[in-house]
Amino acid sequence: MSALPSLTARHALFLDFDGTLTDIAAQPHAVQVPAGLTATLAALERLLGGALAIVTGRLQSDIDGFLALPGLPLASEHGAEFRLGGAHFPAAELPALAPVRQAAEQLAARCPGLLVEAKRAGVALHFRQAPHLEPLCRETLERAMQGFTGLELLSGKCVYEVKPAGVHKGRAIAEFMRQPPFAGRIPLFAGDDVTDEAGFATALELGGTAIKVGDGITQAPFRCPTPTALRAWLTASRSALESAP
Repeated sequence: MSALPSLTARHALFLDFDGTLTDIAAQPHAVQVPAGLTATLAALERLLGGALAIVTGRLQSDIDGFLALPGLPLASEHGAEFRLGGAHFPAAELPALAPVRQAAEQLAARCPGLLVEAKRAGVALHFRQAPHLEPLCRETLERAMQGFTGLELLSGKCVYEVKPAGVHKGRAIAEFMRQPPFAGRIPLFAGDDVTDEAGFATALELGGTAIKVGDGITQAPFRCPTPTALRAWLTASRSALESAP
């Protein structure tokens, strides 16, 4: 893999949040947003004609709380929920998730170190502080999902998440690319986890490229070692676009 690509005014930029823009924290609420990140993202959105979006598994309210950019295009919960051009398309509640949430909460109540993150269209069970419980977390969620259609289990960094089948970051990016101001541009997606691979695939299929942040097997043509390094690339890209003729 070579040096990171040049971001041009013809690109549409898609960015994951945890592990990409920010370092992963022990608990989701403990993430620290580095000074200057919000200003850099706001400037890049302007320089790209609005074609910058956050594509994340997080809740919309989480991202708005961290970045304080309430108008920024956003695909939250892996694309189950969208915000674009002032329009908001909320995720639909899935009744089948109720027993899954209950099973996750009961397990977390018995096992210190587990954390349940309830979402509108999913439930995440974090085991970063209790990695030895990973097999039990998977077994519990798989058992709770039995008998229900339309759900799938997603594996991430020290987390399992149950979400609607067919909802993923690749589909979210494809939807953005059909809409202005993204349509007709070259997609570039940066992410860090296996949950971002579907987004990488879509960006490549649409004639764009992708950046993998951190270690791990990936189809992304470019690699960046850390979120710190990716933020430096974003800052440099901002400067280059601002000075372009």
